[in-house]
Amino acid sequence: MTRRAHIAMFSIAAHGHVNPSLEVIRELVARGHRVTYAIPPVFAEKVAVTGAEVKPWTSTLPSPDDDPRAWGSTLLDNVEPFLDDAIQALPQLIAAYEGDEPDLVLHDIASYPGRVLAHRWGVPAVSLSPAMVAWEGYEKEVAEPMWEEPRKTERGRAYYARFRAWLEENGITLHPDAFGGRPDRSIVLIPKALQPNADRVDERVYSFVGACQGDRAAEGDWRRPAGAERVVLVSLGSAFTKQPAFYRECVRAFGDLPGWHLVLSIGKHVDPAELGEVPANVEVRSWVPQLAVLRQADLFVTHAGAGGSQEGLATATPMIAVPQAADQFGNAETLRGLGIARCLTTQEATGEALREAALALVDDPEVARRLKEIQAQTLQEGGTRRAADLIEAELRARTAA
Repeated sequence: MTRRAHIAMFSIAAHGHVNPSLEVIRELVARGHRVTYAIPPVFAEKVAVTGAEVKPWTSTLPSPDDDPRAWGSTLLDNVEPFLDDAIQALPQLIAAYEGDEPDLVLHDIASYPGRVLAHRWGVPAVSLSPAMVAWEGYEKEVAEPMWEEPRKTERGRAYYARFRAWLEENGITLHPDAFGGRPDRSIVLIPKALQPNADRVDERVYSFVGACQGDRAAEGDWRRPAGAERVVLVSLGSAFTKQPAFYRECVRAFGDLPGWHLVLSIGKHVDPAELGEVPANVEVRSWVPQLAVLRQADLFVTHAGAGGSQEGLATATPMIAVPQAADQFGNAETLRGLGIARCLTTQEATGEALREAALALVDDPEVARRLKEIQAQTLQEGGTRRAADLIEAELRARTAA
């Protein structure tokens, strides 16, 4: 039996990073462990309902409600804020945990301070990855080509020099790329089906547990309207939602399609008035209880974020992937390769193209068969309970050492 332990979780204030961890945290608390969760105050309430003790800290990253353009447009624009935030967060977190050091650290892939603190405290660190992980050959095939040009610039060299200096100040000799992308141990909170080159992932380090979703009852319910023969949900997630022209094309695609009901989640950055007049079968929302809708939907038009992609797989919902940024392009290709999705760029996603893809997907028995097969596979990966079992195994290994 695993003794009760203090487990500390570290994440950033982003829905796609916090949400996947919550059910694992809830399960660890239910098993009697004391769990602290270091997170900026904007997510404190969401974390607290799991039973974890919130350790608040101040972040300099753009807020979840900020315009996504706040992240800039280049690779260095995207990565520099995480390093800046980590450097200023570390002293806050050292102070927050002084005299209250944990037995084990859990950390999101974007929480650099979590891994640094585990090293400082001499305790095991386990990454909770809400997205794909590195495979053997990843550096040569993806990272090195992506960084080839930025590394040659003065700004790129300065970024790496600052990162290395910060790690060395904290007693870590790893190269920044290995520190950020090669954890000692990782629990991957996505189905293995979503992992590119899964056959080349080192499963001694990475354990795929699939979706850890919970019942989501607190998010509210959604009911399929009477008479709706087909339901389609359109959502670009929580960040890259400022796309009024795309939403207008979705209304064109499904707004006058007999028997169809469109649930259009437009986020906080678009005024519904920008969509013009919408037909009665179009339901426009700033936010929806996504999983509740998907459990009743026939089609999902998604940005192919890791969270949305796995919810589509978990509910066996065919998808049209319209990626917006980051890993979404790779996820979209993976979904297409699985035979359960069509991919369109934002520019290609006209009303005609969306309608054509939708009708082809929902009427294809092979798509339905593949979705059911993948859904069954992901259920076997163990989800929340297996994730908690693996974390407890790391605690037992430490006790035995």
